[in-house]
Amino acid sequence: MQQQQQQRRMFTATLLAFIFVLVAMGTTEAGKKEKPEKKVKKSDCGEWQWSVCVPTSGDCGLGTREGTRTGAECKQTMKTQRCKIPCNWKKQFGAECKYQFQAWGECDLNTALKTRTGNLKRALHNADCQKIVTISKPCGKLTKPKPQGTTHLLPVMHDSV
Repeated sequence: MQQQQQQRRMFTATLLAFIFVLVAMGTTEAGKKEKPEKKVKKSDCGEWQWSVCVPTSGDCGLGTREGTRTGAECKQTMKTQRCKIPCNWKKQFGAECKYQFQAWGECDLNTALKTRTGNLKRALHNADCQKIVTISKPCGKLTKPKPQGTTHLLPVMHDSV
C-alpha cells in the first residue's frame, strides 16, 4: 500500500511538472510579439546614372563623378561621388575600361608594326567600352640575319711613314 501511494505521488509530481512546462512554453510564445512585416519602400526614384570619373588633376588618380536620378518623390536627385582612375590602364580606350591583352604578334615587315588585341575584362560604372580593341607599336630594331659560313674580314689600315 505504501508503494502504491509512493507511485501516485510520483505520478502526480510528474504530471504537475509536465503541466508546468506546457504552461511556461505557452506564456513564452504568447509573450513574443509578432513582428510586423517590414514595409517595402515604394519609391518613384529611378536608378542612379553616373558620369565618367573626372580626375582632379592630370589624366589619372583621384577624381569625382556626378550621379543623377529622376522621380517626383525623390529627396535627392543629384550627388557627387569620389572615384579613382588607375594610372596603369590603357587610357586610349577609356580610363574606365580594362582589357586583357594577348601576346604581341609577329612584326609586319611592310608596316614595321606589331599588333595585339585585347578583350574587355571590366567596365567601371557602366562605362561604354568596346568589346575588343587592337593596338600597334613599332617593331623596334629589325636585325637582318647574317649569312651562315662566310667570314667577314675587316680591312686593316697601316700608318704610312
